[in-house]
Amino acid sequence: MAALRRLRRQPGLAFGVLLLAFVALVALIPALFAGQSPLTVNVEQALSPPSMAHLFGTDDVGRDVFARVVHGTRVTLSICAGALLLSALVGASLGLISGFVAGRADMALGRLVDVVLSFPPVVLGIMVTGILGPKTINLVLALGVVYMPVFFRIARAGALAEAGQTYVEAARSIGLSGPTILFRHILRNVLPLVLVQYVILFPLVLQIQAALGFLGLGVQPPTPDWGAILQQGKDYIILAPWVSAFPGLAILTTALGLMLIGRALQQKLDRR
Repeated sequence: MAALRRLRRQPGLAFGVLLLAFVALVALIPALFAGQSPLTVNVEQALSPPSMAHLFGTDDVGRDVFARVVHGTRVTLSICAGALLLSALVGASLGLISGFVAGRADMALGRLVDVVLSFPPVVLGIMVTGILGPKTINLVLALGVVYMPVFFRIARAGALAEAGQTYVEAARSIGLSGPTILFRHILRNVLPLVLVQYVILFPLVLQIQAALGFLGLGVQPPTPDWGAILQQGKDYIILAPWVSAFPGLAILTTALGLMLIGRALQQKLDRR
């Protein structure tokens, strides 16, 4: 009941939760929304406009765009979630250690992070996927590398702030080891910052993932993916704009829901 009252007081958050809940349901049970296969080819119906038979029309080989967008939801969100999880685990762990131990190790890691941050996210993503090859696992690794420095800095700043607190000095005085203090006590206070940053970054990762897919460096055909569907429809943007419009709308809807939730969480954290 308290959660419902909070949602009523924050219509933006409520709208974001509804959008994200709907997108999550589509990702979990795509067959509930799309009865057709996203891989079925019917050249005779290629580039058919939206109709009752094909709600979002068909692409250049007659595949149902609605089915491809619906089934592509799980693929796209899984890649983004996995990449951000990798970024958070590695980046935040290194940031905690760097901020806690300080000294030369902190300086070395900080300079390495600065080098990675000097590249624009899309450019760095293109570089990594170009080197590793256009595979799904490589796309996850590329996106993970792109946003790892953000989690590093968030966790490092939190660890630096917490390292001077009284409870840390008390823990040291009773003989607790550095790793115990770091991962049992400091992590507990830094974790909310990391989780909020995860939600805030998700729309950005979604956009970068779509951009790489549009450039042909993401999920490869015929697997449905929002960025890949955009790339397949770029040659028919005038003749058949629906091929690109609907996956673009799916990206926009998901990003909007996440941004509204992320903003609400950030405001709550700032009030603390």
